[in-house]
Amino acid sequence: MNSHNNLPAIEVSVPKLDAKNTVPVVFDSPHSGTFYPADFNFSAPLNKLRATEDTHVEALYAKAPDYGATLIAANFPRSYIDANRSLLDIDADVIDGDWPGEIAVSEKTKNGIGLVWRLVNNGQEIYTRKLSVAEIETRIKNYYAPYHQTVKTALDTAHQQWGGVWHINCHSMPAISCAIDAEGPGIARADFVLGDRDGTTCAPEFTEFVAISLRTMGYSVKLNDPYKGVELVRAYSNPAQNRHSLQVEINCKLYMNELTRERTDGFVQLEANIEKLIASVAAYAREKCQ
Repeated sequence: MNSHNNLPAIEVSVPKLDAKNTVPVVFDSPHSGTFYPADFNFSAPLNKLRATEDTHVEALYAKAPDYGATLIAANFPRSYIDANRSLLDIDADVIDGDWPGEIAVSEKTKNGIGLVWRLVNNGQEIYTRKLSVAEIETRIKNYYAPYHQTVKTALDTAHQQWGGVWHINCHSMPAISCAIDAEGPGIARADFVLGDRDGTTCAPEFTEFVAISLRTMGYSVKLNDPYKGVELVRAYSNPAQNRHSLQVEINCKLYMNELTRERTDGFVQLEANIEKLIASVAAYAREKCQ
């Protein structure tokens, strides 16, 4: 964790290959940020906030530019503002006053983990105060909106150039579910969960391609259980227009200690296998656009 405030909100790693060898593939990691803004002013223990991070996910996918793909990663933590939520996903209980815009309460909001989180995963309050409307609007302006614009621009640019684009939304998940999770507490997760919102955000063929690639490496894979994908795959996908978005969740047990957030010996092997997946997806997208 770092509290430096002179870092950009977003890191963009562009393809390292020349233009003719790039591919219409974009990876984005919205929850791996570990740079906590000075105006966060949280009261929950830092280790509880850090447990909500997808720590090191951006490092697992760091080789994407070597294969002609773009990699986008948030530097800010999801507990500050969650880039994988709708702007309508406002939790009125965290605001001091009335929100000036429309609100559409989701199950995430009801669990205290909407656009701006109110609770950490164990149900503990993040703040001892309510946030002003201005605070939330500033977070949207300086962090959420730039992240979404960066992802949208990368996807639009690739689609315009190639006539198609394949988007991997990168996450990690706790090895065991907790009380606020849809499946209830104490449930062991698969090695990978792929979410395409029940076949609506990418061609089923692409979901199956990724699933087979991972299973061939020896991993257990589930589809849309318990994670179907949230805002970033919903907002920018349209399979009918050859825009494909797939959420990929990696089980934390494969690569890190969930208590300390430190990488384990498994990180190196997983990183190598993620590189194989990146290479496979790049080849898949290139072939589809020929």
